[in-house]
Amino acid sequence: MLRLALATLRARKGPFAATFLALLMGAAVISACGVLLESGLRSTLPPERYENAPLIVAGRQSAELDVKSADGSTYRSSQPLPERLVLPADLADDLAAIDGVASVVSDRGAAVRLLAADRAVTGHNGTSPQLHNWDSRPLGGFRLTAGHQPRGAHEVVLDSDLAARSGLRMGSSVRLMTTSTPVTFEVAGLVALDGGRAPRQSVLFAADTVLDRLAPDTADGVYAFGVLTAPGTAPSEVASDVEHTLKGQRSVAVYTGGDRGKAEFTDVAVGAANVIDLATGIGGNVLLVAVFVLCATTSLALRHRRRELALLRAIGTTPRQLHHMIAAESTVAGLVAGVLGCPLGAGVVYWLSSQFAGRGIVPPDFQPVIGPLPFLAAVVATVVTAVAAAFVAARRAARIRPTEALGEAASEPARLSRGRLITGGVLLALAASVLGLGLGYRADFVTLMGLANSLVLLLAAAAAVLGPLLTRTAARLLVPVLNRTGVTGWLAAANSRSGAVRTAGAVTPLILAVSFAATVVFTQTTQLSESADQIRSGTVADHVLTAPTGLSPQLAYRAAELPDVQAATGVVRSKAVGVASLLGEQETVSLSAQGIEPRALASTLDLDRRDGDLSALTRDTVALSTTAASWLGLDVGDWAHLHLGDGTPFDGKVIAVYGRGFGFADLTFDHDLLLSHTTDAVDGSVLVRSAPGAADTERQLAALARDYPGTVLSGALAADAQVEEARATAWVNYLVVGLIIAYTAITVVNTQAMNTIARRREFALLRLTGTNRSQVLSMMRRESAVVVAVGAVVGVALALPPLVLVAVALTGTPLPSAPILGWLVILGSTAVLAVAGAMLPARLMLRARPVEAIGMKE
Repeated sequence: MLRLALATLRARKGPFAATFLALLMGAAVISACGVLLESGLRSTLPPERYENAPLIVAGRQSAELDVKSADGSTYRSSQPLPERLVLPADLADDLAAIDGVASVVSDRGAAVRLLAADRAVTGHNGTSPQLHNWDSRPLGGFRLTAGHQPRGAHEVVLDSDLAARSGLRMGSSVRLMTTSTPVTFEVAGLVALDGGRAPRQSVLFAADTVLDRLAPDTADGVYAFGVLTAPGTAPSEVASDVEHTLKGQRSVAVYTGGDRGKAEFTDVAVGAANVIDLATGIGGNVLLVAVFVLCATTSLALRHRRRELALLRAIGTTPRQLHHMIAAESTVAGLVAGVLGCPLGAGVVYWLSSQFAGRGIVPPDFQPVIGPLPFLAAVVATVVTAVAAAFVAARRAARIRPTEALGEAASEPARLSRGRLITGGVLLALAASVLGLGLGYRADFVTLMGLANSLVLLLAAAAAVLGPLLTRTAARLLVPVLNRTGVTGWLAAANSRSGAVRTAGAVTPLILAVSFAATVVFTQTTQLSESADQIRSGTVADHVLTAPTGLSPQLAYRAAELPDVQAATGVVRSKAVGVASLLGEQETVSLSAQGIEPRALASTLDLDRRDGDLSALTRDTVALSTTAASWLGLDVGDWAHLHLGDGTPFDGKVIAVYGRGFGFADLTFDHDLLLSHTTDAVDGSVLVRSAPGAADTERQLAALARDYPGTVLSGALAADAQVEEARATAWVNYLVVGLIIAYTAITVVNTQAMNTIARRREFALLRLTGTNRSQVLSMMRRESAVVVAVGAVVGVALALPPLVLVAVALTGTPLPSAPILGWLVILGSTAVLAVAGAMLPARLMLRARPVEAIGMKE
């Protein structure tokens, strides 16, 4: 069978090439997603400030929570934490008492804004520099290259790369700002990493008194402890004793070897989690589309071989042998495509990495981890998908009786089989029930989004099963229109009716492309539009202060004391982790959080209160958006069990539920509470409400802003700036759409080309009976128009029900935000591909003389 399969592939290069291209792209995307997944699981960076310490004790940068599965079993799930957990300083005494520990060095730190010539200078990767105590320098590879160590409360030491970036040198004055106005220091020395390499995180060193002055809230806490072992003591032995000492403190971890970089660079864990989510999301969507597409392509390829398969059945070939032959062909195609697609996938990974880094999804220096496992998995998945698609497509050819085989092959079946009709009917009934459930009962946000996702799959599967029926019905409706276009229109109508199965093979990928693309794109446009509307309608403050690297919390307090200001509040942003429930399955979720001064909340923001009392917000309470309340299954009066951004457990009473969560945040906390659990301890913005009748507020705020260099005064929150995170997520989903369209584009072109090439004898016969070349092309244009019209109309029809559920979930109304330009791009791109896939092969085939073409073998 393998020899026969190879011979068949050599003889039928056209259909093989079509299937091969679809498999090749699938293998490339799957291998790329596999590499990204492995990179997210294994990504780490070598330590810099901790490279000389064999053991580092620091906060665990993930919240580990117990969750329940649908069957009632309990397992532990984790979510990365965006904020650094500060450890108590007295933990050093417990660590120093462990046998084998020579000394324990405390590393204190704070994010600072370095000002040179009234401009904020960022670090090597665009982040704020970190100020550390001088005593922690021996933990890492920094050595003093000029000057001396900082002495007293007015000297600092800079790393040489930061000094060059700032235009500073020995003896220069530098201004630093954390939670207060800028303070001036003198550059006492310069340090550099061994080997002269630029540090990933720009650093400054100063005496402990400077940290006490600039970051008084961290005086009793440290970032990490460097544990230095006694000579002759193995670090692994000490690590075991340290873990035993810390037993019961789930928020503290011991880092050794390459993991020490995780303790130093906390952004790596967040970026890795983002990569894992993206890899699984993109890979899952593309694999789902691949199954539909390959089934359609393989089925079409086998349909064009129905004479050959019928002859094999007629001469005694058994169904098992046919299955083995087709499986062997698919295995060869899948194996070759998988092997060749893996290098393409590696190239896609590096392109995706740069795109993710440019949008803040991963750190700028994120590097993929290339290993053999993702490529092996991609090859296996490609082969399995190809064989499965071929098995489904070959069932009819294998089941037919030998005496009926040749007669069956002579023409397409007049109607769908009973099995396909029943399957399609069941799928449509399920889709109708899902839509009715979502609209009739107005379920919560989580349930509605889950129903929308399920509805897309049900409708796509129904369209694939009932494709020939849809095509015949559409052809009948279009007959009057086609007949008015002359004899070529009459021929196009007749071909569309008689070749409904063939036409359905071209229509199905179009339906998938339009429905999937429209659902994903317009879900994002609806969410972005709703976010912008909520920001515009929910901001009642008259003035907004912002800065690229954040604002000192002191600024809001000073603004509130101005004579023409009625209320002012800083807005601090972070994340919180909770346990959500979806269809009986629990999972950990990361929710956006904002901190607001309770006394100024009503005067600066209108969060659209739905229930409860927002004025009751305190350090022990929390307000939830409707989305968060749905995710967490909570209501007013319930107790929320959350973990703040640095992993600190929070148990608070839900005092209100509000509607504008997309524009602002899922959770609203007391400002000072949330601020104390962030790494940088800065506000993202300051909202100011003028006092009634005040006319001089803007001038007073402008004068105040000059005390905090880099601060910008505007009239309102910029909606575009506030939805940047949503835009990054939207870009990822647009990428998924692009991959789906690209994948289905290949299939659309393939199916149209295969259908056209298979009709070379028909074209030759038409020309021999008097039809000229332009008339054949005119007929093909009309047939292509039928394919495009059916694909576009059905695709739009399938996309609308899920989009209605999405709109209800996001906005409360059944009207999604679907710009005309978006529809034109989706429909136009698929239409161009469908027409090009049919017309280009037709033009090439019509160059041959009809007498020669009609004698060609199939």
